[in-house]
Amino acid sequence: MRYKITIEYDGTNLLGWQKQEEGVSVQYFLEKALEGFSHQNIDVFGAGRTDAGVHALGQVAHFDLETKMDTFHIREAFNAWLRNLEAPVSVLDVEEATPDFHARFSAKGRGYIYRILNRRAPTVLLSNRVWTVGYPLDVERMREGAKFLLGHHDFSSFRGAGCQALSPLKTLDKLDIETSGDEIDFIVEARSFLYHQVRNMVGTLKSVGDGKLAPEDIKTILEKKDRASAGATAPACGLYLNKVMY
Repeated sequence: MRYKITIEYDGTNLLGWQKQEEGVSVQYFLEKALEGFSHQNIDVFGAGRTDAGVHALGQVAHFDLETKMDTFHIREAFNAWLRNLEAPVSVLDVEEATPDFHARFSAKGRGYIYRILNRRAPTVLLSNRVWTVGYPLDVERMREGAKFLLGHHDFSSFRGAGCQALSPLKTLDKLDIETSGDEIDFIVEARSFLYHQVRNMVGTLKSVGDGKLAPEDIKTILEKKDRASAGATAPACGLYLNKVMY
């Protein structure tokens, strides 16, 4: 029986989604928990490979069990074992899936949120969960710059080193910038993303917000197709995989 699970996690002390030879990851904890209650050695496949330090509100994964189990009890068993492992991971939901469902390849889109705390005072409650920028950012300027990123483009200028995607061509469906008090949130959606694409776009738009770049410079940076022309990579701590669309 194939099952689909929805997961949240705090990526601060994790090596990301993918299992590594040294250190702990989201996939490692899920597979250890699954082995604990099913007594089976089972692979868990995720919808996206988030990096070290990146969080998730709605990561999706799937796995196969040799025997059918009630979804409520699977969720309870997962979370009991994750607590025992002291894992910063929680299984929010478990659903039965069709045999052809694949968490990664069946996905039609992915949504991320990037959070900036825009205030002088350092944060205590949101440590490792936001990028704190201690000087004012012009949100309207960043919104103007963001418009140039929407649609189908060659995103080479925002492609991280080591990206394994076959093509730099991507279609950005949504890039909204919302505010709430001192927080600035970047809401980003696309079918798929290049390595570090969201963090590189946010880092560059932050340079628009602080006046180092003009909004129209984003268009020029896109056209250059050169990573060196864009801004710095935003820290991992502010990024959340928000949802996966099927």
